[in-house]
Parts: sequence; C-alpha cells; structure tokens
Amino acid sequence: MFTAEAPHVYTRAQWNARAPKRPAKVRNRAPDHIIVHHTATANSNDRSLAHAFALSRAIQNIHMRKNHWDDTGQQLTISRGGIVMEGRNRSLRAIRAGDLVVGAQVLHHNQHTIGIENEGTYTSRAVPGSLWRSLTEVCVWLCRVYNLDPASAIVGHRDYNNTSCPGDALYARLPALRRSVADRMESAPSPQPSPSTGDNGDTGDDSWLPLFPSLGNLG
Repeated sequence: MFTAEAPHVYTRAQWNARAPKRPAKVRNRAPDHIIVHHTATANSNDRSLAHAFALSRAIQNIHMRKNHWDDTGQQLTISRGGIVMEGRNRSLRAIRAGDLVVGAQVLHHNQHTIGIENEGTYTSRAVPGSLWRSLTEVCVWLCRVYNLDPASAIVGHRDYNNTSCPGDALYARLPALRRSVADRMESAPSPQPSPSTGDNGDTGDDSWLPLFPSLGNLG
C-alpha cells in the first residue's frame, strides 16, 4: 500500500465527497504540529474499501449538516483497515506542495496544525495493526514533506483542547509513534514538495464538535 516516500491516499473524488460550501483556505506555510484524533465511533471489524469510503462520507455529512461547517474538518482520515483518505477539500494538493489547508479539527489552533482522524474508539481498546502501520507511514510522510521533528510535532487532540480524544489507549502510544516515525525517517528518502498552487479560500471553521454524537463523544 505504501512507498517509502508517501502512503497511497484515496482522493475525495474516489470516496464520493460532497461539494464543500466554499473552497478551503490554503496557507503558504507548513504546519508545526500533527494532531492525532480518534472518531469515537464503533470499533468496526469491516476493513473493506467500501466501509472506509462510507466512513469519510459519514464524517463529512455530520460536519456539514450537524456542525454546519464548510466541509470535513480534518485533513486526513484513516480507517481501521489502514485505508488513508483525503479529508477537507484541497488537503492532498496542499500537502504535496508543502502548504497547509486550514481545517476545523482543533479549537483555536487550525491555522498552524494538520489533523489525522483515526477510525474507532481508543479509550481502552488497542489500535489495530493495519491502522497503526498506516498512521506511522502518514506521519513519516507529513514530517518529511513539512520538515518536522516527530519528537515534538506529533501530539494528541487533548494536548490542545479539553477533550479525551484520541482516547487513553491511543494517546499512551504516541511516544511509540514518535519513535517509529523517527526510525522510519532515518531509512526513507525525503519527498520533495511540488511548487505551491497558490490556492486561496475561506478560513473555514475554528471549532470542534463530536463527529458522531449518537455513537459517542469525540471530545
């Protein structure tokens, strides 16, 4: 699924995203932190591509219809099967250019962070291996593209806001994630960002609400 340079990321067109209310704002700068989230949804055993795509559509529907955001809040989503998907519009192109799409994934800190939504609830349950491997490779990719030090750049949602996200079990593994990403970066070549597209758009929403209130609180 992955190369040393970058994971395979399914685009919004592939998971059949709705059109956003307005284009996301793109900042000509790198984020300084990668925010790890969990969706606080059921720990599904379905590892299929169809399930992953349905997850992305469900997140977008909640964010747009219930939270009244312009689009999906996070920039990237990973299913429990390890399938990586583009989140907010323009995110994938911005990452490849070394730029930042302004999301709506961490209160008061969307202007300088990038968020990864991980399917499941990890208050006590372990993260599946397929998701963990993908999360590691995604963080390697982002740290290389943005020239970030994983030791300080990879954090949990709770490090910025008063929330239980990404759950005690996943949060406890963040030190291991930082070490794994650092180890991988030492052995993988660094991808080069393509020239900036110069996209501009609205700032988006600087707020966070639960993804699926009926299934549990994300925090």
